Amino acid sequence: MIVKKEKTAPNVSVGADTEQSIQKCTENSITDYDENIKDLDESFREMQREMLRQMDPSYLKTVSMSELYDTVYQSKPPLIDGLLYPGIYIFAGAPKLGKSFLMAQLAYHISTGMPLWNYTVRKGTVLYLALEDDYHRLQERLYRMFGTESTDNLHFSVSAGQLGNGLDEQLTRFMAEHPDTKLIIIDTLQKVREIGGDNYSYANDYEIITRLKKFSDNSGICLLLVHHTRKQNADDKFDMISGTNGLLGAADGGFILRKEKRTSNAATLEVSGRDQPDQKIYLNRNPETLVWELEKTETELWKQPPDPLLENISDKITKENSEWQGTPTELVDFLGVDMKANALTMKLNINAGRLFNEYGIRYQNKRCHDGRRVSLAFEQRDDA
Repeated sequence: MIVKKEKTAPNVSVGADTEQSIQKCTENSITDYDENIKDLDESFREMQREMLRQMDPSYLKTVSMSELYDTVYQSKPPLIDGLLYPGIYIFAGAPKLGKSFLMAQLAYHISTGMPLWNYTVRKGTVLYLALEDDYHRLQERLYRMFGTESTDNLHFSVSAGQLGNGLDEQLTRFMAEHPDTKLIIIDTLQKVREIGGDNYSYANDYEIITRLKKFSDNSGICLLLVHHTRKQNADDKFDMISGTNGLLGAADGGFILRKEKRTSNAATLEVSGRDQPDQKIYLNRNPETLVWELEKTETELWKQPPDPLLENISDKITKENSEWQGTPTELVDFLGVDMKANALTMKLNINAGRLFNEYGIRYQNKRCHDGRRVSLAFEQRDDA
């Protein structure tokens, strides 16, 4: 009886989501069962050793180039193609220049998914902390800019806590209640600095942005911080951001809004960041609606040329044939490409973000108990 019970016990492999069938398990001998137990014990001991190794203060976590190529990282599509991406950005300009109107414009377009100028926009919920305004002023401003075309995806607040004194918890709760949030605007940064945060040292400025960046990175959203510029001019316009270089140094990018003449409706918007090319955009403010309108861009945005492999996948994975899964070798056959299986999956690991952003196809590559399993799935994009 004991032998029979041992033979019919479910044999769950490491990493499997469900038990194997009874029929399959009965084919295993007691020796096989004991070996599996030993494998589990050794795997657990190895996990313990790795945890202890990482707890050592002298331990430095590293990732090899091969491990980088062997990993599929979660895609973070831009909010506005070529202009605004997940991360943390400084938006600076002189006082009373029209920054808040442009912030309202960005917020409205992202919350509705409407294209902004000649840029594609991905729809999502937006939180705008308009901390230098009141609700009556916001109401008049929005009506003048957009008329009666309102949206439920754009939320405002004219009061918020400070860093280390309520703001962190407020933003975390808002994200929990609105998981589709893509953009949070803080207008202005000075309003949420910690009490005693008037110490404009490089270390202090860097620490503030790093703290907010950690929140944006963990949440996968964009945090846009409105800030002021100095009165002094500079050869590099981004050196005009008030405070130290620690602000922009810790941020993912920055925007500078400038007018040659305060009385003019013309302005330039200069853009610099890690995920987008430097740009200079010429704007004109509509005197009736106070909406910023595009006049021209100094340079055309560079776009990656089409990739034959991604085009091939796009032809095969469509709304009608929306899913495929199998081994890397089976994927080679499915696509009909002259590539080794490991080279194919490596290229797709690296281009998974582009495959999703441009074609709406999600690629996954997972290690299972019986080897590698890859999958392709068509998903409706926000801008489709």
